[in-house]
Amino acid sequence: MSVHFPGSPRPTLGVEWEIALVDRKTRDLSNTAAEVFAAVEELSGDKKPRVTKELLLNTVELVTDVHPTVGEAMADLDESMALLRQAAEPTGVDLICAGTHPFAQWSTQLVTRTPDYDELIERTQWWGRQMLIWGVHMHVGVSSPRKVFPIINGLLLQYPHLLALSASSPIWAGVDTGYASNRALMFQQLPTAGLPYQFANWEQYESFIDDQMKSGVITKIGGMHWDIRPAVKWGTIEVRVCDGISTRSELAALTALVHCLIVDLDRRFERGENLPVLQPWHVKENKWRAARYGLDAEIITDPQCHERLVTDDLYDLLERLEPTARRLGCVDELASVADIPRRGASYQRQRRVEDETNGNLVAVVDSLIAELST
Repeated sequence: MSVHFPGSPRPTLGVEWEIALVDRKTRDLSNTAAEVFAAVEELSGDKKPRVTKELLLNTVELVTDVHPTVGEAMADLDESMALLRQAAEPTGVDLICAGTHPFAQWSTQLVTRTPDYDELIERTQWWGRQMLIWGVHMHVGVSSPRKVFPIINGLLLQYPHLLALSASSPIWAGVDTGYASNRALMFQQLPTAGLPYQFANWEQYESFIDDQMKSGVITKIGGMHWDIRPAVKWGTIEVRVCDGISTRSELAALTALVHCLIVDLDRRFERGENLPVLQPWHVKENKWRAARYGLDAEIITDPQCHERLVTDDLYDLLERLEPTARRLGCVDELASVADIPRRGASYQRQRRVEDETNGNLVAVVDSLIAELST
């Protein structure tokens, strides 16, 4: 079948930021999204809010409009966040963002009733009900479908960098999992989630989608929930690698990194360069290493199996992308990526609070609330 990809004439940017609602007294998750949405709509008046529903009733999502720069996308999110905070205040909930909640139980969470979500839960059952996880999705416009999979395949080399930097889900259902990102490995249990296939061209992707539709795996193209995927409705590449990002500054930094990575690969493709490709088994191993060890991961950097500490590779990557950041107007945001290893990623900060409070997971939630407020 033919899959229409409208393309984007410019490398525009959009961000989706999932926010969890927690009870102000217990710090457990609060299934009050309906009340919060009602308050958002009342406060918005005639203006349509960029706050949307998600799978669970403990979650809302802030979605930007289309923007040319990271700064403008962040200003858009600031406006939506201010509205959300105003709406949430009288409902008795606070806001956090992380890949998982430290002690909430999946069995007590309520699902938003829509045909798509109902179908997802009906099909995936126990695994679908356990998806008590949050992430961030970044969209970058790409001009032609012929570029999409060369860029996606090249971007997979930086998968472990993005996951290690954003990892924020070390504790799940009251247990320290030993992983920096438990979310990344949980989400891939769904049948249409996980790493994308490394198609050589758009035609191979169209053939794959045709197979999936004919065999009933999906009923629409958006049913493929890969960690990096074409968003054919928007003409973008959508990066869904990151755990829920706990602070505004880190969100700006990682959005800049994604924007620069895709634009850099796009320009190299336009120059006729053969973009880098890593064997699928190395990509899979790098994902696991980043999920397990976070910023301490030794990653495979090339087809010859050379390995390097992810943070060492990151600093060279940031230096290489600096000219691209200058063109995109996000030099400061990209530079601040280097601050994350210096102060510790979210998974490290959560464990630090847990250790300092003798395992008090309410204190961990308090720290996440404070981080999102700054």
